[in-house]
Amino acid sequence: MARFDIFRNPGKNQLKAPYLLDVQSNVVSGLATRVVIPLRQLTEFSTVAPPIDLFPIIAVNGADYYLDAPQLGAILARELKTKVGSALHQQSEILGALDRLFGAY
Repeated sequence: MARFDIFRNPGKNQLKAPYLLDVQSNVVSGLATRVVIPLRQLTEFSTVAPPIDLFPIIAVNGADYYLDAPQLGAILARELKTKVGSALHQQSEILGALDRLFGAY
């Protein structure tokens, strides 16, 4: 399991957020949990486009989803079973969203 891996969401809200993005640092290991952010379907936003720096778009299996950074949380690592991809190539966008969320700039 690595930072920026994308997993199928094992939770009850799979229809609205079918995937979870692992954002926990690889330096922090051995914990029972991982910090994740849900990837939600674009239809979850109404007619107003979300601010792209807080909600970057991430493609998974040919479909676009937005990273719902304000909904980040922890999940038991053992529940993250089905890896479907990686967003490592979007590391700067993801970290930018986290920086905006936490007021780092």
